[in-house]
Amino acid sequence: MEATKFDIADYLDSKEMIVEYLNTVLEEGTNADLISAIGHVAKAIGMTKIAEETGLSRTSLYKALSEDSKPQFDTVMKVLKAIGGQLKVNVVNT
Repeated sequence: MEATKFDIADYLDSKEMIVEYLNTVLEEGTNADLISAIGHVAKAIGMTKIAEETGLSRTSLYKALSEDSKPQFDTVMKVLKAIGGQLKVNVVNT
């Protein structure tokens, strides 16, 4: 029996799961984790669809959202918008 590689994108099958995943990474992860998570979501939705909505090529998207990449903020915002996300700032009581 051959084992298959775990891919989180296979489990991001609803808006609720995507939101929970991204918010968890935002709260607990690093910048690199967030870029990777956005890439997982883009893959789950469909890289071709995200490429069309952002005006970026699929190759550019894969490169920008790959491990150890440092995409420009503009690219991150375009992809977030294409996946239906947005950033919000909340007051945190410390």
